Amino acid sequence: MPATFRFSITALAGAAAGLALSASAALAETKIKMVEVITSPPRTEFIRKQIAAFEQANPGIKVELVSLPWGQAFEKFLTMVQAGDTPDVVEMPERWLGLYATNAQLEDLGPHMKDWKDAATLGARAREFGSAVDSKMFMLPYGYYVRALFWNKKLFAEAGLSAPPATVDEFMEANRKISALKGKYGYCLRGGPGSFSGVQMFMNIANGKGGYFNADGSATFNEPGAVKGLEMLADIYKKGFAPKDSVNWGFNEIVAGFYSGTCAMLDQDPDALLGIAEKMKAEDFAVAPMPTGPSGKSYPTLGYAGWSMFANSKVKKDAWKLIAHLSAPQANIEWAKVVGVLPIHDGADKDPFFASDGFKGWFEELRNPAKYEFVTNPSHLENLGNFYDQIAVKGFQQVLVGQRTAKDVADEWAKILSEQQKAWMAKNKKG
Repeated sequence: MPATFRFSITALAGAAAGLALSASAALAETKIKMVEVITSPPRTEFIRKQIAAFEQANPGIKVELVSLPWGQAFEKFLTMVQAGDTPDVVEMPERWLGLYATNAQLEDLGPHMKDWKDAATLGARAREFGSAVDSKMFMLPYGYYVRALFWNKKLFAEAGLSAPPATVDEFMEANRKISALKGKYGYCLRGGPGSFSGVQMFMNIANGKGGYFNADGSATFNEPGAVKGLEMLADIYKKGFAPKDSVNWGFNEIVAGFYSGTCAMLDQDPDALLGIAEKMKAEDFAVAPMPTGPSGKSYPTLGYAGWSMFANSKVKKDAWKLIAHLSAPQANIEWAKVVGVLPIHDGADKDPFFASDGFKGWFEELRNPAKYEFVTNPSHLENLGNFYDQIAVKGFQQVLVGQRTAKDVADEWAKILSEQQKAWMAKNKKG
């Protein structure tokens, strides 16, 4: 065989190999950028496993996961968006939904869901909450965060108490008795990031009224009962019923404060159960419904988060595939177990994990709507995220350390929220 012919064959073989590599690269050219914002090492590890399963089932699609630290997630993500660095898929807390959906930045997932086989079992709550803005499905929730009261049985017994508090008066009495124990505190108070959810819950309970607004759009947070609820939380801190550094505590700190035995009570969602159950013996703690107020009712918060798609995504078809993969019934159940939410699909409550004793407090609230009225955030408000994660945290901390009165801060909150709600009502011709 002539040398030149051998060279030609070799060259052709090389070219063919190059084309094969190019074709292989082409298959991997579709990239989905995904941002998670409610982060922790276990949930990030788990979502990477779900992404790996998605990539295996969808050759040629790669997912780039960006994990933002939850404490700074609101500002960091807003900066990304303002800089034009938008993802295809984002984990969307309900209180951010209004900001991004109102500004036409999110894709309506409704049309994508029409051919989704798993839409048949999607619960009514998921459809309701996901379409809170303009009645369009700008988010597919992945689960619900419902507040209930963790209590430390050993610390209660040491303080001469045998049962969790059923009312806010009993709650304050338990705080007083347990805090009399050396080195112990009654309540794991959350004064830092994410604090407003618990604050508004106690303000609602003390006020005997659920929700954020009256029918005319005026906010309820500076009504006398609501102010008393805020003053009660300030008293807990000022009287030493909560650790001094709890003024800056976020989720991780309050959960650690409970499982370490530093404080005996914690109001939290099922996501806290995961870490607590790893650190404490099952017989040493329990979860009870939230205490009731003077009206005989309680108003636990019901929060949610989910997956949203940015409207400017260039890979919408594949981005929806990812959302659908993460939201399939079994995938959602497994996700709910890891992150501590109640699942979105009908029938998920029959899973043995959610039928266990650890969820009794939450399900008691769910079963008794006459006594426990759930309150959700007004996700339709465009600036709720800024209020919730910036203004409210600063104001609450100022009340705790005595820089401002509860009434002053409550008036500020009511003014801001009333203006937003009334503007929204006028825009939507309501009221």
